[in-house]
Amino acid sequence: MSNSKPKIGLASNKNVRDNYLTKNDLKKIETKFDFIWGEFNEESSWDESPTTIENVKNDFKEFCKNLDALIVSHGSPYVDIDIIKNAKNLKFIGELEGDRFSQRIDLKASFKNGINVVDTTHGSSYPVAEWALALSIIGLKNGGYHFRKMINGEISFPDNDRTKDPGFIMGELWERKVGLIGCGHIGRRLLSFLKPFNTENFVYDPYLSRDIADIYEFTQTSLEYIMSNMEVIICLAPLTPKTKGMIGSKELNMIKSGSILVNVSRGPIIETDALIERLSKKDIIASLDVFDPEPIPVDSPVRKMENVFLSPHVAGVTKRCQPRFMSIMIDELDRFFSGHKTKYNLSDFTISNRKGL
Repeated sequence: MSNSKPKIGLASNKNVRDNYLTKNDLKKIETKFDFIWGEFNEESSWDESPTTIENVKNDFKEFCKNLDALIVSHGSPYVDIDIIKNAKNLKFIGELEGDRFSQRIDLKASFKNGINVVDTTHGSSYPVAEWALALSIIGLKNGGYHFRKMINGEISFPDNDRTKDPGFIMGELWERKVGLIGCGHIGRRLLSFLKPFNTENFVYDPYLSRDIADIYEFTQTSLEYIMSNMEVIICLAPLTPKTKGMIGSKELNMIKSGSILVNVSRGPIIETDALIERLSKKDIIASLDVFDPEPIPVDSPVRKMENVFLSPHVAGVTKRCQPRFMSIMIDELDRFFSGHKTKYNLSDFTISNRKGL
């Protein structure tokens, strides 16, 4: 029986190599595995697969040839059936940062050839869940309105009467009814953050196993119920053909006066014109990290709305995310080559979700 270490390859650009792989993680992966890095500089996109010219593909094929496991990230060419068939020992493919849709990997070909495929993009779920919680509280406190007043040198309560301020009326998260639209890694982490606030939680997610509701103590329900009955509505759904424009005039007009709408997922899930029209009624508050289009046009009415708090799509962008993607991946490699089940597998379900089936 061979005592050789599994051969692990990282295919990426230099930025990934320098910023995602810390000295400690490099030492960890080199201790347990025979690790190599291959520099590739294909154009990256979360929405489209890389297009690779023949000579680069040949270099990539040679790089993967003797690997037991391949990690891909920004810069990597597409892992197609030719790459897979040529890599006779390949048992594991990992995507470091692919927005859970893995545009760099032919999943069907991987599954057909018995390859275990994982994605550690959810490493960015940590700060997104934190910001979703923060935006909920900011909305409940009417923070956008008060911030605008303060930076403009104006007084929030000119008659010294706070009682009409939504931040006075709604200003606590404690025991509120909270609705999540989507409950993947971000949603589950957010649910753990909501526990100390004793909130009553509801979730709309047609792809979710019913067992999850029992584990995380929420009620699974319809989108209509979320939009009509929640005090805080938080959009966490991925952008797919099925979710694009999912929340339009009909859904937005279901929201009760005084409610808070938070979006930390993707702007196109909520129809822009319908959102602006609903917000113009001034009876709800929105906390938006995402919008459609981005950046928000300088002449967009949403920039001046006092019942809106805006941030420029920063929820999942932190320095700590990048090395976290890699450290989670190393843990997955350790599990796999120790004979255990990996946690963060891509699957047929992922393909269905991506296509909105």
